[in-house]
Amino acid sequence: MTNPTPPPNEDIEPTKTQETLPSFFNSISGAAISGGFAIALYFLTASIAQTFASKPLASANPTAIRISIAIRTLVVGVSTLATTVFGVVTLGLVCVSVYVLFQQLKNPKTPSA
Repeated sequence: MTNPTPPPNEDIEPTKTQETLPSFFNSISGAAISGGFAIALYFLTASIAQTFASKPLASANPTAIRISIAIRTLVVGVSTLATTVFGVVTLGLVCVSVYVLFQQLKNPKTPSA
């Protein structure tokens, strides 16, 4: 217990990781899927908000009204958050797609034979 850390082994080299870019098709298809979810969630959020706005609370108890308002706010907030997350992911994947496209045009791969 006098030597808590073993000495590093200098014979072993750390492995080098090769970072590769995703393909243009993969990133743009991911953006399309995420964008579809974002649009669907947008319409769902609008529908939920419209439904809550058109139906009054059926209670005279102030505590029940406050709890109902809190729950309605929470439901609309979570739906809006999910819409925003998918929208931002879509934007990010579109940016990655543009970056990959420019990288492929700038550095075309030559076939090795």
